[in-house]
Formats: sequence, C-alpha cells, structure tokens
Amino acid sequence: MGYHQLSYLLGFLPLVLLLFSICPKRSRRYVLAGASWLYFFLCSRYLIVYLLGTTVWTYLMGIWIGKLGEGLPESAAAASRDPYRKQAMAHHAAMLLANGVLFGVLFYLKYTGFFVRQLNKLVVHAGGAAIIAPRLLVPIGISFYTLEAVGYLLEVYWRRIPADRDFIRIALFLGFFPQTMEGPIARYGDTAMQFSSLPEKVEITRCGMPGIQAQSGVPRTLEEMTASAMRICWGMFKKLVVADRLNIIVATLFGEYEKQNGVLIIVAAVCYTVQLYMEFSGMMDVVIGSARLFGIRLPENFRQPFFSQTASEFWRRWHISLGAWLKDYLFYPVAASTTAKKLGKRLRKMSGRYVAKLAVSALALTPVWLFNGLWHGAEWNYIFYGIYYLVLLILELALEPVKAGFYRRTGIRQNGRGATLLRILRTWVIIFTGEMFFRAPGLRAGFCMFRSLFHSFGISRLWDGTLLTFGLGMADWTAIIGGTAVVFLYDLLRERGFSIRDWVFARKLPVRWALYNVLIFAVIIFGAYGTGYQAVDLIYAGF
Repeated sequence: MGYHQLSYLLGFLPLVLLLFSICPKRSRRYVLAGASWLYFFLCSRYLIVYLLGTTVWTYLMGIWIGKLGEGLPESAAAASRDPYRKQAMAHHAAMLLANGVLFGVLFYLKYTGFFVRQLNKLVVHAGGAAIIAPRLLVPIGISFYTLEAVGYLLEVYWRRIPADRDFIRIALFLGFFPQTMEGPIARYGDTAMQFSSLPEKVEITRCGMPGIQAQSGVPRTLEEMTASAMRICWGMFKKLVVADRLNIIVATLFGEYEKQNGVLIIVAAVCYTVQLYMEFSGMMDVVIGSARLFGIRLPENFRQPFFSQTASEFWRRWHISLGAWLKDYLFYPVAASTTAKKLGKRLRKMSGRYVAKLAVSALALTPVWLFNGLWHGAEWNYIFYGIYYLVLLILELALEPVKAGFYRRTGIRQNGRGATLLRILRTWVIIFTGEMFFRAPGLRAGFCMFRSLFHSFGISRLWDGTLLTFGLGMADWTAIIGGTAVVFLYDLLRERGFSIRDWVFARKLPVRWALYNVLIFAVIIFGAYGTGYQAVDLIYAGF
C-alpha cells in the first residue's frame, strides 16, 4: 500500500484521520501508534517484528546509555580519567553495542547477498565451492528508521538530549506511518516532542502564514487541512503526470542500453533524473501533507536542487535529511577526531593550511560518501555513485583557489547572471551523469553507456520520430513537458522567494477553490493510469 495508491489516499489515510479527530486528545498518540504499526503490517506482514524490535531496543538502550552518562564530565578527556574511567568506558561500550546491533541487522538484511556474491567470485576463481547466500526479506523503511534510531542514541550518548522514557513517543518517532516508507530521516528534535502535544480539534479560522516551531506542530485549522490536502495532490501531480509516464521510456532505454546511441543515452539520463526528482519530491509532498493533517510538521527533504551551482550545493538541497544525518553523525565526528586533528596539525607545519584543510576534508568525506553509496543499495554502481561525488567534492575544494584567481584576473563577476547560469548548467551535467550510473543495470553497463556518449551520437534521433517508438505518444510527451514546465516554474518562484501558498490563500474563496479544482482535475485527466499504463512502485521505497 504505497502512498500513491488509492487504498492509502482514499482508504487508510481518511479512516485514520477520522478516528484521530473523534478521539479525545489523550488517546490520539495511541491511535497514531496503532495506525503506524497497522500500516507497516499491511505493507510487510510479519516483518513488522523488525520495526517493533528496533523500537524496543532503541527505547531500552537509550535509557541505559542515558543512565550510564549521568554524572560524567562534559569533557571526554576528563571523563577518561579516574574516578570516571570505568563509567566512561561502560558508557562508550553501551553506545557501540546499541548502534552495532542496529547496523548489524541492517547490513545483514540488505548486504549479505551482495558480499556473498563477491566472496563467491573469489572462491570460485580459486577453485573452491560457492557459498549459498541466504534468501532474506527486507522490511520497508529499514534504511530510514535505522538511521533515525542510531541518530537518537548518539544524541543521548553525547548528552545533547535526555533519554526518552515515553515508549509511544519513541515508537512514533521511528515508525510514524506517513514517513515509514520513504522518510524523511528525522532527528529526534525535529518530530518526537510533537507527538506529546498533538492539537485539539479542527478550528475554523485562518492559520498564520509564518513558519511554526517544530515543537508545537501545525495548528489543525480548516485552512491548514486544505493546504495539506492540496500538497498531497501536488505530489500526486508530479508522480502520475510526469514520473510514471517517464518510467516507460526510462525502463526501455536502460533495459536495452546496448542498442542506443549517444543522444538516446543522454535522453535516458535526463529522463531518469527528472523521473526520480518528480517521484521522490512528489512523494515527500504526500508524506509531509499527510503528517500535517495530524498536526505534525516533518522536515523538508528538497529545496529546488536543480538551481544548485555546485555538486556540494546540490547535495545540500537534494535529500536534505540524509545529507544532514551524514553531516552530523559521520562527517563532523570524523573531522573532529583525534586522527583528523593530528593529521591537520602535521600537514599545516609541513605543507601549509591549504593542504591540511584539503586532507582533513578528504578524510572526513570518504566514509560519508562510501556510506551514502552503500545506503542506496548493495550494488557496485551505487558504490561508484558515492565515489563519483566524493571525487567531485574534493575537486571542488582543491580548485577553490584556482576559481577565485580566475574571477579575479578576468574581471568576470562571479555572481553575474551569465556565470551563474553556466555553473547551473555544469551542475546539471554532473547530476545527469551521476544518475546515469545510479540507474544503470550494473557498473559495467554504466561505463558502456558512458562510452556511447562519444561515438555514433545521432542527434537527429531527437526529431526524426524515434522518441515516439518507446511507448510514449505525442500526447504523453506533451503531458511530460507541460507538467515539467509547471513544476520548474513553481520551483523557480520558490527559489526567488515567492510563496505560491501565500498567494493562493490571499485570493478570495471562489478563486482559491477554482485553483484547487484545476490541480485536482489535472491529476485526474492527465495522470498516467488505466489501460496501457502499469502502476509504478515507489523508487526510494526500495532503498
């Protein structure tokens, strides 16, 4: 039961919302917890034991880690001395045990098959017998709720937050059903306390437009409920009108990549990138809109990523919650580690500040991007995807003085429109190339597609009717281009600080509802479903 399916949108979600609304406030968190576990069960059946086990483990280990940390000095150096040494060691060991078990379950379920296949290649090459890999079923959302659990335990270990003794709050933090399948990866401070201050009833008043603090949730006014429903509809527009149509040509071009020339490989890369953005950002709209119906504000996961001017900026705007998790719980700890400090100090003496900064950054970025690649899946092309961005980000840092010198010597304005546009287009090339390897059916296939860009280009394929032979007719391409243009315009306005929501809410009631109906009927009329279309599973649910 994906978020894009009618069983969720017209069945499960409205029923839970109805029950939530008629229950007294003290019971609402239990309604949400029960609904979340029911949703997980409907999607994964008995694999719900993994979510329940993770919840119980995180709850108990958080309390244990918090108790062991009581009375320890803030300084790690002071805590390592008597009389705190044994307590500090136990505190550290408890954190390692707690997170080791969580990561152990994740890696066993997701990566056992991959590592057994690689081991078998070596064993067979050496003349040995292949090992039979266990057949494992992976529950939905395990990559998402595992990172949330690890992040929470690290926050307790670092004593940034107290251990939570409210089991239902931990259960909702890890398993709240709108974010179970695709995130966003929330930190404890983003959402947990909202489940203790759920709003009363729906008020028939206009809600304020300014941002609301995460701890207080979202007021359940009729206007906010309407805005939430429209955000869900906007997400479905991206998914059904654009992403699902593009899946037809993407599946064909990537499935038969050996037959395609250079220009069609570019078409494949661009179409997949647009498909991925439309679906993932669209489902984030559905997820965030669903949560707001219950007065819960989830963190945003996208911020107009295709207006980025560098690869690093792109990753600050794309899948923001994953990037923030990697930055807070992997990059900063490595960069602040004793090893990194010693390396930086030594290199500053030997080679200067520039080399030291570059080396420490490379040391901290390497585990981040290897983890990022593996997090997406147990295949070599995902690992290469992480290394690809690792190299690009290190190059960005290394070339920073060169870039500054270029603008200084040439007199070109770095923030001028022409230079900005060129940097955005360059970033598009980086993004499209990366997504080509990401979607390719294997790393070898990715390199084969990349080589195709440089021979038998065949640009005439763009207008000789070839694009109409991959399952999409002229009407489909019109819907894709028109839908993409609408989303691009929406993102452009947001990039320039213009709020579509504020503008719509400032209109009179008949105009507002006319606009709502335009969006609803656009999804109904132009959505890709019915005869000739296959339902497309959520891409990021597979990660």
